[in-house]
Amino acid sequence: MNVLAIGAHPDDIEFGCGGSLIKLREQGHRIFMLVMTCGECGGSPDIRKGEQSKVAEFLRAEEIIWGGQQDTSIPVSNEVIEVVDRAIKRTSADLVFFNHGGDTHQDHRALAKCCVSATRYIKTVLAYEVPTSINFTPHIFVDIGDVIEEKQKLLRIHESQVDKTRVPHLMITESAIACANFRGFQGKVKYAEGFMAIRYLLDW
Repeated sequence: MNVLAIGAHPDDIEFGCGGSLIKLREQGHRIFMLVMTCGECGGSPDIRKGEQSKVAEFLRAEEIIWGGQQDTSIPVSNEVIEVVDRAIKRTSADLVFFNHGGDTHQDHRALAKCCVSATRYIKTVLAYEVPTSINFTPHIFVDIGDVIEEKQKLLRIHESQVDKTRVPHLMITESAIACANFRGFQGKVKYAEGFMAIRYLLDW
């Protein structure tokens, strides 16, 4: 498969579906990343782009596509839908991941709306959670117990962001472990990533 993971900011993808991407990569699938902004409101855009490039190297991703949008100001617009649509065509995506639309961050909400439109012809489309997600009730779980350490490494590559949780004494890596533990309990394993299906075709 060609797998396209979409995030509003650098590190969204890693938190939401990093473990699943590692497993998909290990199975021989091709990984592509579309990151809509450089995350300039959360730090230096050059540093954040550099961190994202190191993540792509770690994942052996085929390509990072930058969406060229402004951090905190992603609009719900034809322009953004077209950016996603072009990435889908460019990568011949079979499976698409993106931010869940229920979120306290406006970029995540806007991107999700645009992605729902752009992926209307894709057969498997999954929404992932990040720390700012709300009303997230996953239908699908991926056991990431065997790659949980690698997921932690992915998040630590974003070293400029590791301690920017806005919660005293809490690192993003700790938050990711807690989330994976909770979703794992729901999925009846130790560690999991949860997803809400926008569309999921079962070909029996």
